[in-house]
Amino acid sequence: MTTPAPRAAEISRATKETEIACRLSLDGSGEVNVSTGLGFFDHMLTAMFTHARFDLSLECKGDLDVDDHHTIEDCAIVLGRAVDEALGDRRGIERFASAYAPLDEALARCVIDFDGRGSASIALGLVRPTIGAGRGQVACENLTHFFRSFAAGARAALHVDVLKGDNDHHRAEAAFKATALALRQSVRLTGATVPSTKGVL
Repeated sequence: MTTPAPRAAEISRATKETEIACRLSLDGSGEVNVSTGLGFFDHMLTAMFTHARFDLSLECKGDLDVDDHHTIEDCAIVLGRAVDEALGDRRGIERFASAYAPLDEALARCVIDFDGRGSASIALGLVRPTIGAGRGQVACENLTHFFRSFAAGARAALHVDVLKGDNDHHRAEAAFKATALALRQSVRLTGATVPSTKGVL
């Protein structure tokens, strides 16, 4: 009996704005170690990959003296590419998935399709300009940008909608957790063929 190849990826990316090292395994237990210099962003990524049950090690050194944009955008690109690389030709995966996640009064929905292209529709409905404390705070607009950049890197159609909620921290965290649950379902191995009428994704 042939042992399946590990669905994992290791990516390093260096620009004048960020230096990122990432190791990802889709078939893990949710062991996550994230360090980006942005406390709230670390919190969101930890929630997302823990509940997806992916193993992740991610370290980013970014130009936080400028702002949080480059760090969040580049981490999203790298994480998306890592998922894409780990999926290979996407043979046998479920491909489509949808999930809801609540956090107290907030409720979020994520629908994903690993279609091989990459597009996103994101509606978090955040009201505050920033979330987080001190140097660890992030601009709310960059959380929306994270999902768009992640979808592009992962070559997936990603729809994330926060349906209700009064607290922006709760709304954001529910969105990341709903995405986690949809990711877990969509990459699950359920067959032996590429799940597409075209025969390729």
